[in-house]
Amino acid sequence: MDISVELTFSPLQDDFEEHIINFIKKLRNSGLVVLENPLSTQVFGPYETVMDVLKTEVKIAFELMDKGLMYMKLVKSDRSAYEPHF
Repeated sequence: MDISVELTFSPLQDDFEEHIINFIKKLRNSGLVVLENPLSTQVFGPYETVMDVLKTEVKIAFELMDKGLMYMKLVKSDRSAYEPHF
């Protein structure tokens, strides 16, 4: 089963940008399809693989900062090829 996950990572500290960049770079190196925009990062792939990568990388990201938020939306399907039809 494929999934799509939208992530918004918000470290609540002054050096937030460094933490976001490091997190995105690790997702890019995971072998999964990763799309970015100014508001969020999206990850696409098989459920088990995506969740294993997120479990590891979110934990590491949280351990490297004092306070932060991670918003996640999950969709049951790979929406990486989505194009508006209007």
